[in-house]
Amino acid sequence: MNEILLSGTQALVRACLIQKQRDRILGLSTAGYVTGYRGSPLGAVDQAFTREKNLLSENEILFQEALNEDLAATALWGTQQSNLHGEGTHVGVFGLWYGKGPGVDRSGDVLRHANLAGTSTFGGVVMAMGDDHTGESSTTLHQSDYGLVDAMIPIFSPAGVQEILDYCILGWALSRHAGVWSGLKCVKDTVEIKEIVDTNAERIVISNDSNTKQKSDLGIRLIDRPVDQEERLHRQKLPAVKLFVKDNKIDKAFYAHKASKIGILSAGKNWLDLLSALDLLGLDAQKCKALGITCYKVGVVWPLEDSKLKELAKNLDLIFVVEEKRKLLEGQVKNILFNETRRARVMGEKNENGDILFQSSFSLNPVQIARTLASQIEKFSDLRIVNDKKFNSIGVTDLQKNSNYEPRQPYFCAGCPHNSSTVIPGGSRAYAGIGCHYMVQWMDRSTIGYTHMGGEGANWIGESAFSNRDHIFQNLGDGTYNHSGLMAVRAAVASGANITYKILFNDAVAMTGGQKNDGSLDPLRIIKELKAFGVKKVIGVYDPKEELDLNSYRELVEIKTRSSLLETQKRLARVKGVTAIVYIQTCAAEKRRRRKRGAFPDIQERIFINPEVCEGCGDCGVQSNCVAILPIDTAFGRKRAIDQSSCNKDFSCLKGFCPSFVTVEGGYLRADKMDHLDLGTIQEPDRLLTSSDTHNIVITGIGGTGIVTIGTLLALAGKEEKKYVGIMEMAGLAQKGGEVHVHCKISKKKSGISAIRVAEGQADAIIGGDLLVTASEKALNLAKNNRTRIVCNMNDLVTGDFTRDPNFHMDTDSMKVSLLARSLKDSVWFINSTELAKTYLGDTIFSNIILLGFAFQAGLIPLKVVSLEAAFKKQFHDFE
Repeated sequence: MNEILLSGTQALVRACLIQKQRDRILGLSTAGYVTGYRGSPLGAVDQAFTREKNLLSENEILFQEALNEDLAATALWGTQQSNLHGEGTHVGVFGLWYGKGPGVDRSGDVLRHANLAGTSTFGGVVMAMGDDHTGESSTTLHQSDYGLVDAMIPIFSPAGVQEILDYCILGWALSRHAGVWSGLKCVKDTVEIKEIVDTNAERIVISNDSNTKQKSDLGIRLIDRPVDQEERLHRQKLPAVKLFVKDNKIDKAFYAHKASKIGILSAGKNWLDLLSALDLLGLDAQKCKALGITCYKVGVVWPLEDSKLKELAKNLDLIFVVEEKRKLLEGQVKNILFNETRRARVMGEKNENGDILFQSSFSLNPVQIARTLASQIEKFSDLRIVNDKKFNSIGVTDLQKNSNYEPRQPYFCAGCPHNSSTVIPGGSRAYAGIGCHYMVQWMDRSTIGYTHMGGEGANWIGESAFSNRDHIFQNLGDGTYNHSGLMAVRAAVASGANITYKILFNDAVAMTGGQKNDGSLDPLRIIKELKAFGVKKVIGVYDPKEELDLNSYRELVEIKTRSSLLETQKRLARVKGVTAIVYIQTCAAEKRRRRKRGAFPDIQERIFINPEVCEGCGDCGVQSNCVAILPIDTAFGRKRAIDQSSCNKDFSCLKGFCPSFVTVEGGYLRADKMDHLDLGTIQEPDRLLTSSDTHNIVITGIGGTGIVTIGTLLALAGKEEKKYVGIMEMAGLAQKGGEVHVHCKISKKKSGISAIRVAEGQADAIIGGDLLVTASEKALNLAKNNRTRIVCNMNDLVTGDFTRDPNFHMDTDSMKVSLLARSLKDSVWFINSTELAKTYLGDTIFSNIILLGFAFQAGLIPLKVVSLEAAFKKQFHDFE
């Protein structure tokens, strides 16, 4: 076996390489083509492929970022046409499309056309669709399955990273065999996780593989009538899909035997939830068989293969369909079994009395599934699943669920351009849109409301005709402008609406990791395009710290420093028609990353606040909206200080015009006590405070402080000990100073790693990087007072509210009480890891590493010192 630790995103890269290897073994000269548009939970796909650019090139796999999702799908359609004119360079091109749910929505037309047209014999297309079922990083809670069903594209639903890898290979084979595109459903719990997987290229043996030729002429044609395409899809291709699923045993039965009376059917993420639910109920394979319970795992959720399901259901009395969101499987199961002579009762969203079992909104979790199955099986059969004590021990009680603390909301980074660019004149109104500037809606800046990506400002076209307001401002990021937003600008010009677009060019797609804009977009090009569209007046505004060739701008437009932003907005608001400001300032987070790489000039200055002069008025925070300005409580009242570890040297705080500011030129931050640290041999903990086969660890904290890195270190260390590990990471808006949660499971057996998301009340250890995040409901619900141990940072870090409210404070004492109440007795440790990191290491970024070390030495981490040290060396290549 070739076992490695992979994320779901990395598995997509590996799958392309494996497909090329499989084709090469068969003597097929194929190429690969990958394109799409990033978006959570597939926000880092382009970064993963870019990192492996050389390896991909060596294997004739072309990665090409697209301007948007529907054009990417059209390009993939083109790859399947490469041999129709006899001009192809390869015998076929296998393709991979990626995009999040809204991207699937906007691509509906091309998906229908391309799937009807078909695929080439040695090509094939897999489309990875990223769904955010819980809206953690999206403006809607979306489910793309029905979009693909509408285009009649088969859908694979993987349950984890291994199946993402396997189903890509099967997906291309199916695509070649049946002449259809193959969908690959990706959700946070299956793609934004890391697991140990087997990457052996020859481990998947495919029956009915079209590597020799398609069974019948189902592929793409040069000349093809729409009527023929439809008939072929309905009468030949979809039956071929079902036959492929059957022959390759993609749908699997577990614990099945002739005496089974109850069946439980599920797929993908919910299959993992089901396995965890059965574990909570104490139902292993032996007990399921004894009770007559069989489980059925569906790999292709549409179209559902019917022959195996009919065979399984022959002797069943009751079938539960466990699936979240709109019920794709339940309806198919009922249709397939409806005309059977003996048919089982089928329950999914509701039972036969109409009671809701598995709701169609939000998501499902193992505790909910366990409780529902136990109660319903006992209600509609003679089986007694668990005793009352076991049943009542699952999860936590409603009384325990309550948390008195609002979640830590994401906020603009310190020095973010949006801190300045989203300010508007008094009496004005603005709209937000897709991008980090979406967050301005909770910052008291008269900006409420947004549209879908690419519609920014088009809503005002309709509203303005029926509004007493004459003018609005519309925020628009450069990434969205490049994707589709420029069409909204053109529509506004065509309508004659009075609107000022504020287009931020921050040289990065900040929400998904700071990638460059596709197509080498720059401010000068945006300005030229706006003028060509017919925008009445365009003015450039820039941060003087940016290195611009001002003469190039002055040839096209007025160019002003950002200090004139308010006056510029007032001027443009008086101009009838569409006007625009192009605001030029590099993304603060990306600027920080580039400085670390030496790719961006570092200002040799630092701003400090003298607490003896500071009067605590808070105007510096109001002027800058900056989260790097922190409160310090002194004998003379609350003062202000600048967190040098998070400051990105924007210096907008100086607009506070306060005599307490001190500018220091040159020099570096020092770690006062670094020389006194004893970095000798790290001792193993005196005892390990866990004896279970599977250890559930939750790491909480604030985005941008290295929380995800801690999870990766644990996973790498677990692999060193040949243990089974899995981690699930947070992504999207939550990273911008908001709550971050990483779930980690370490197990002695593979079956211990099913659903990686830790279920309610099932955390063995919580490493709390932030007190507020750890005491909030999302984290607190995972703890239980007879199981959980907690190590938590006691540093009092205020939220973004402090930028607007100088008297804002948090009730940290109450938070500590909440944690003590939800943990084992004498098993909560509070340490100020932030202060320790700053004092001893010179940077608060090491705070979470200190927490990890404390948790390890307290016996909360079931790993060895040598394994953790090896993990550090792998994660940080320059570690010594």
